Amino acid sequence: MPWKVCTMMSEIERFRKAASLPNANMSKLCREFGITRKTGYLWKNRKEIKNGLGRSQRPLTSPHQTPSPIEALCIGIRLKYPTWGGVKIYRHLTNLGYAGMPSEKTINRILKRNGFVSFEASEKHKPWKRFEHENPNDLWQMDFKGHFETAKERCHPLTVLDDHSRFSLLIRACANQKIDTVKQALTDTFREYGLPLRMTMDNGTPWGSSSHQQHTKLTVWLINLGITVSHSRPYHPQTQGKLERFHRVLNEDLISLYSFDDLSDAQKGFDYFRQIYNEVRPHGAINLEVPRKQYNSSPRIFPEILPSIDYPEIAVVRKVNSDGVISLKGKRYRVGECFEGYHVALEETDEPHIVNVILGHQKVIKIDLNREAA
Repeated sequence: MPWKVCTMMSEIERFRKAASLPNANMSKLCREFGITRKTGYLWKNRKEIKNGLGRSQRPLTSPHQTPSPIEALCIGIRLKYPTWGGVKIYRHLTNLGYAGMPSEKTINRILKRNGFVSFEASEKHKPWKRFEHENPNDLWQMDFKGHFETAKERCHPLTVLDDHSRFSLLIRACANQKIDTVKQALTDTFREYGLPLRMTMDNGTPWGSSSHQQHTKLTVWLINLGITVSHSRPYHPQTQGKLERFHRVLNEDLISLYSFDDLSDAQKGFDYFRQIYNEVRPHGAINLEVPRKQYNSSPRIFPEILPSIDYPEIAVVRKVNSDGVISLKGKRYRVGECFEGYHVALEETDEPHIVNVILGHQKVIKIDLNREAA
């Protein structure tokens, strides 16, 4: 691949050189590299690094020690996938057909013994209760990961994840976060995988709005496709916790390890990562299966021409004008410019003077009949 990789072995060599300097502060160095002092001294005292294994001061033979070829195999997987622990390495080797592998705990001990895992890193991985929707395509989560700089331009990674299977449906290297950019990326994804029942996203642009009605032209387009749109609660990123976790893996396994020349180069990296994530990397949240095995495309085909919206004959229907306003009984009410040109239905509520505005299948806003548009 054309990207420049910073492997664990190069990190060990960098640490060894820094630790060998006169008056080197081992405690400070270990904190900077995110390792324990024990690991730091292990790295410093290595005289040779070959295939991920350094010379050890332990006895040459041990009746209970894992054979060197198997240790080297485990270390080789770790070098290829630097964030994987014993559970994922064991499952991956089993998937490849290897038999008689050491247990997950033994592989973790191998990693720790060779300086690949610190105590602090181990403490970060604690089991927690998870929830996912029952079927693939019941819910897709969408967001932009924080941008980063390539050699020539800024990259805004757009990601979409299936809630049930953790299957990565899209990672697109975007030049901006504009509606047309997102719409084209989603169109490509819908053509390949079909339409989900629901999509959730945060309240930022281009799918969120600072106004009281939240929606934008992008979410109106999604609703017109028959997709129910929901927004996460403000200041509650855990609503999209699975996608937040996915972004962390994307950063750890790719973005922090490689540099890219431009968006095209970054897209090659995203395609490589996505293939590994979906088809190779065992996922702890789905019983160590790979997401590809848990995902099926949606039977809801993407329509190349937007369908018309049909309302019951008894419904009160109004067309939204270019100012985002509808007329009712000689009065004007603002519903939002993002609904321009669409027909919406009005539905009474239990609250006096409050009316639901419905676009297709979804309630999108409430209006107060006592408050006319200016």
